[in-house]
Amino acid sequence: MSIDFDDARFTAVGLFTEAFVGLSSKFAADFDRYGVSAVEFEVLMRLARSPGNQLRMTDLAAQTTLSTSGVTRVVDRMERDGLVARRACPTDRRSSYATVTEAGLAKLNEILPGHLDLIDRWFVGQFSPEQLDELLSALRVLRDAVNPCATVGTSEPVVPAS
Repeated sequence: MSIDFDDARFTAVGLFTEAFVGLSSKFAADFDRYGVSAVEFEVLMRLARSPGNQLRMTDLAAQTTLSTSGVTRVVDRMERDGLVARRACPTDRRSSYATVTEAGLAKLNEILPGHLDLIDRWFVGQFSPEQLDELLSALRVLRDAVNPCATVGTSEPVVPAS
């Protein structure tokens, strides 16, 4: 069997990867200015955007690029820095919640104006409103297919993989 190296599937994955890596690089350089890593920023944003500014640790792991033990290590570090707090689940002693603190929200408020400028400049600003709507729909379809647990613990419904 001969493989067509010009197959559009390779191009699609390659372009997606190149765009993601490029955006991640621009964002990471900006986060460094504020003393947070990209992962710490992701944790703060996930918590701030969740009901009650909190998520179960297992749900936080499902929504991020981290394993359960990875989330534990990041939350431990962020808790020492005062950006998040951990609290026991009142209904399940095996679970705990991570909650963004006032200091964590203040850090986000410090970071977000510049971060939104970068998002506008390098991401959403590259598209017309119609293209952006189509892109968001396509990204949700892709996310739900490859990471259906990414919305667990939020008000967005989890769509089971087919």
